[in-house]
Amino acid sequence: MFTTSTTDFIQDCVQKTNNFILQVEVLRSKGMEALQWKRNSETWSVLECLEHLNLYGDYYLPKIKEAIDASSTKAQAHVRSGWLGNYFAESMLPKEGGKKMKTFNDKNPIYGSTDIQVIDRFLQQQQTMLRLLHASEHVNMNKIRIPISISPWIRLKLCDVFRFTINHSIRHLHQINCILQGQEALSN
Repeated sequence: MFTTSTTDFIQDCVQKTNNFILQVEVLRSKGMEALQWKRNSETWSVLECLEHLNLYGDYYLPKIKEAIDASSTKAQAHVRSGWLGNYFAESMLPKEGGKKMKTFNDKNPIYGSTDIQVIDRFLQQQQTMLRLLHASEHVNMNKIRIPISISPWIRLKLCDVFRFTINHSIRHLHQINCILQGQEALSN
């Protein structure tokens, strides 16, 4: 299980989100060819990775905002994950030699946009995430529950949803780094 002070939790999430912003802003300097490059037809491009994250942001960010806005709870000194939320959050982190996860069709980027606006949308969503993290300072993240994208009947603690979405970004930004390294290796 995951337990930490609410202040440390929010600071860590804010720092990671700011790092995502910095990492993705650098991608603007890449050409479209590099952003749309794929190792093969089975893999995703840089823009497809970001679009996948955007599709999850389209679901989770409004749900988080709605739950925070509707909450009358008061902040607690500590956040503590639930067992299922901790499992989902930890499963998102990249692992050496880890197996690929199958994505759901409604979150598959091949059905979405792969133009430069994908970067802008991702960056806007990260700004929204920062605002939501700051708003969460005033509510009890252990009491607020958010339905997950694959089942409205499964609801995770707000702190676990933050961890899941941030770890999911870590996973796919790591994937983006691997894509860029693959491009460099082929061009050398």
